[in-house]
Amino acid sequence: MISELKRHGYNISPGTLYPLLHKMEKENLLAKRIEIVEGKKRIYYSITSQGENLLKKLRGKVKELFHEII
Repeated sequence: MISELKRHGYNISPGTLYPLLHKMEKENLLAKRIEIVEGKKRIYYSITSQGENLLKKLRGKVKELFHEII
């Protein structure tokens, strides 16, 4: 996830990203799934319906702000 964000120009450290993911999970915006892959613990996050609803709301606010700036 960090390398994908970096590819888009965001330089985020694990110390910044993981607390955000944990907070979003606590707020029921993300769901966590743990799998063991080749003996290593892998954590996968997916968006919840509550997270989808917030994302739609925030996208609308960002679009509104963008149009006001432009």
